[in-house]
Amino acid sequence: MIRPSCAPPFAVSPVEPNAPSLLSPEHLAMMEGGASVIVSSCDAELVPSVMRAVGSQVSAQGRLVTVYLCRSQSDQLLRDVARSGRLAAVFSQPSSHRTVQLKTRGARLREAREDDAPVLQHYLKGMERELTLIGFGPVYARAMLAHNLDDVVAIEFEPDQAFDQTPGPKAGRAIEGGT
Repeated sequence: MIRPSCAPPFAVSPVEPNAPSLLSPEHLAMMEGGASVIVSSCDAELVPSVMRAVGSQVSAQGRLVTVYLCRSQSDQLLRDVARSGRLAAVFSQPSSHRTVQLKTRGARLREAREDDAPVLQHYLKGMERELTLIGFGPVYARAMLAHNLDDVVAIEFEPDQAFDQTPGPKAGRAIEGGT
């Protein structure tokens, strides 16, 4: 089992407050309003590892992203991120299929803290709203995102790349910047 304290030391630089964001205000609103988040990485042989996040937070106009995973369900993914810092996170709005993919080579693991609990609750409420729009009640979101805070690991990163992955002719195109 990988504990965040076992992760190799990656250079942690503070988020530059005036650095341009890769994401537009519309992307940010979608990501914060109830987007389903799937996180992936890979091992040294490029074998993928994938897991649904139980929460996310987008800060600093999209320049800092935190995704939350259950340690008990994400052992391989956490090992892969700890080893390489590589991570891709896909944010998809269930009611519209609007989708954004973020990539980084500088992801960092940390234990979830008590001050993360309101963030996880906000994420749950957003997913309850979104899933209700497509015919699934709040109980479905609660079951899908159930967790114990002492089992949650936060992965923080500054996106290096962003892609529009909304189904259609623009899927796969790089997002050139928002703010």
